[in-house]
Amino acid sequence: MMHSEQIKKIIRAGLACEHLDIEGDGEHFEALVVSAEFAGKSRVQRQQKVNTLLREHFDSGKLHALSMKTLTPEEWSAVRG
Repeated sequence: MMHSEQIKKIIRAGLACEHLDIEGDGEHFEALVVSAEFAGKSRVQRQQKVNTLLREHFDSGKLHALSMKTLTPEEWSAVRG
């Protein structure tokens, strides 16, 4: 089982994030990942990038489920208004 802070640390180590929020119950997590590295990439490509960073934890069973929103800083700014 993993904790939100562990997931944040792994994502931040592999992806420059302007904003990162992880919430979960130890088994199922939801992530909001905002990164300029997502510019020009599809939603699937963005999620693949994050999943690649966490692959070993999915494969080992430590991380069971992660749903995510992946946004560029511009998209994040528009969402916040």
